[in-house]
Amino acid sequence: MDDVFAHESSLLDLLRTRVGSRRALVCFSGGVDSTLVLAACVRAGLKTLALLAVSPSLPQAERAEAHALAGQIGSELLELPTRETDLPAYRANAGDRCYHCKSTLYGASEAEACKQNLLGLLLNGTQLDDLGDVRPGLRAASEHDVFSPLLEAGFHKEDVRALARRWGLANADKAAAPCLASRFPVGTEVTPERLNQVEQVEAFLRDHGLWPARARWHDSVVRLEIERELMHRALEEPLRTELERACWRAGFRFVAVDLAGIQSGSLATARN
Repeated sequence: MDDVFAHESSLLDLLRTRVGSRRALVCFSGGVDSTLVLAACVRAGLKTLALLAVSPSLPQAERAEAHALAGQIGSELLELPTRETDLPAYRANAGDRCYHCKSTLYGASEAEACKQNLLGLLLNGTQLDDLGDVRPGLRAASEHDVFSPLLEAGFHKEDVRALARRWGLANADKAAAPCLASRFPVGTEVTPERLNQVEQVEAFLRDHGLWPARARWHDSVVRLEIERELMHRALEEPLRTELERACWRAGFRFVAVDLAGIQSGSLATARN
């Protein structure tokens, strides 16, 4: 508990010092990391604006949840159409897709701040555990001078969740929810139409209690990663047939259930 109090104090003090009289422009996804940053800015008494990137890679359910969270925290939220799917380098999905995505977000955020004549500082939710992953988006943050308060305050993911619970944030224990573009193998083109296919299937899974889950895109095949404890439900009638039909309506010819369950980054690395 002492660690939680210490992290809380250091985070709020850091924000007041670094942001000062400027506006805190928080790149907000609705995940627990950026939610904690947004809540901390409000608690620190800063002028705060949440910036939500809206594109075909953002599920509608996550979009609605982000609005609800910002409202609960007491922060204004501004949607930014980012249009990263228009970029050939993003669509190519060559391993640096996240770099182009984040560069687009930060560029759009800076343009909006300039348009509205906002004197602000861009913030994101990067924390220490992110540094151990392959994250091209971190390079984009560095190029745009984005401030990462959780990183500077020494937060690991467990620290983020602990403080989020203390503050009563609704998503304190929310599982990671990577964007829809993460459902495509590296080298497979990412298009709005294909992203919509994935979203349709995942919306069905979410609405029918098979969540968290992933619908991995493999051309005519959709490979479903479902929590192992829920797999039996997906294979029982009438849900099995309904799920199969939902996948067909989304444009897939074949449906596969991955016996390994949900795996983080399963399309980026080969299995042993």
